[in-house]
Amino acid sequence: MPDVDIRVLTAGDTLAALPALAEILSDCVEGGASVGFMQPFSPNDAVHFWEGVAAAVGRSETVLLAAEVDGRMVGTVQLGVSTMPNQPPRADVRKLLVHRDARGLGLSRRLMDAAEAEAVRRGRRVLVLDTATGEPAEAIYERFGWTRAGIVPDYALMPDGRYCATTFFYKHLAT
Repeated sequence: MPDVDIRVLTAGDTLAALPALAEILSDCVEGGASVGFMQPFSPNDAVHFWEGVAAAVGRSETVLLAAEVDGRMVGTVQLGVSTMPNQPPRADVRKLLVHRDARGLGLSRRLMDAAEAEAVRRGRRVLVLDTATGEPAEAIYERFGWTRAGIVPDYALMPDGRYCATTFFYKHLAT
C-alpha cells in the first residue's frame, strides 16, 4: 500500500509545487476531463492558472488540498470560501483532479473527505459543485453522498470542443 498524505497548501507551498500542479492539471485535461480548459493543454499552459490559485490561497479566498503518494503530488481539490455576505454557510468545491497514473487508489474520496472536514473547520455546512454530465466524476459524487440539484444542457465544452451538459450537486455537512 502506498504512503498517502493529504495536506492543505499555503500560497508558498502552491508556488513551490507549480510543476507538479501543472502536470496534474495538464494530464487531466489531456485525458478528457472537463475542468475549464481546452485541448491541447500542456503543463506550461497550466502554470498561469495555478499562480492565480496561489494568489487566491494567499488572500484566504481558496483552500487548496493536495494528495501525495510516496512523496509525489498527484491530486488536488479546491474549496472556494470567499462568498457573498449572505452566504456564510456555503463553500464551493472546485477542480477535483487526480493524475491518471494515480487513479484507483481512493484519492478522490480522501481529497473530498479532507475538503469536507476543512469546510466544517471553517464553519461551512453546505457545499456545492458542478461536473460534466455523464462523465465518471458524476458517479463519483453520487457515491460520496452528494445530492443532484439539476442539469443544465449545453452549459460548457469538453476539452475536445463538444458541448456538454453540467450537473450541479450539493451536500449538507454535519457541524
